Amino acid sequence: MKLENEFLCVEIKEVGAEVTRIYDKRNNTEILWNGDAKFWKRHSPILFPNVGKAWKNTILIDGVQYPASQHGFARDTRFECAEVSEDFAVFRMESTKETKKRYPYEFELSVSYCLNGRELEVGWQVKNCTDGNMYFTIGAHPAFAFAEEGEVKADYCLKFPGKEKLDYVKLDLATGTVIPAQAYPMELRDGYHPLNEEMFEIDTFVFDGGQIEEAWLCKKDGIPYVGVRCAGFPNFGIWSPAGAPFVCLEPWCGRCDNQGFEGDISEKTGVNSLKAGDIFEKKYQIIVG
Repeated sequence: MKLENEFLCVEIKEVGAEVTRIYDKRNNTEILWNGDAKFWKRHSPILFPNVGKAWKNTILIDGVQYPASQHGFARDTRFECAEVSEDFAVFRMESTKETKKRYPYEFELSVSYCLNGRELEVGWQVKNCTDGNMYFTIGAHPAFAFAEEGEVKADYCLKFPGKEKLDYVKLDLATGTVIPAQAYPMELRDGYHPLNEEMFEIDTFVFDGGQIEEAWLCKKDGIPYVGVRCAGFPNFGIWSPAGAPFVCLEPWCGRCDNQGFEGDISEKTGVNSLKAGDIFEKKYQIIVG
């Protein structure tokens, strides 16, 4: 599936409703990571019904333990293309007997993509089709490739407009869950933070509390390259594998479990709750500089 305007060309596959390409026509640049499995086989997966990992890879729902894979199952599920035009598309999936073995709720998940100039707006809609409350987290995971072959992280910096300091929590690398007891400062200068390889030894920077509503990957001289605008998102992640020529800027509604969490899903930190028949909606924008 391809969406196109005079500025950008976007390709989306039905498996995972995942964007696999964002091409900048003006600068002749591939913005999105190409999915080379040497570093990471994905491009921009949708994380649902859970972001990150659950403690001991299980979730407790109404007294029953269910297996929970990292980032959920939506990214590996085939969506139906429900609507498409030159610059707009909607993809949809529904719960099945197979999904209920891992996540007992009945739901509909719709993902929309809309090109507007040099922006790609991504919309999520989650409908609870269950009799009773439904709990979930949902997130984005776009990987932005460096513009030129041979570039490394030190050739780039991050920019957080209007911010003087951010606080992040770290992961317990053995379990992939958050160590919530201590937050660490990310010091900024005029909203910028330089990138380097060593900083990602902690794996993922996890920001809670709605701190980040806009984040940019910039050239080290500060020239904007690509950004994410995510007003009203409570959580945000920044990740890159060792040596990889890309950085992920990830707006989330919810995140992985806290280390040692064994409570019901309804008690999970940052979980979203939907009453029967209700609909959750959220949008974010990818902006090509």
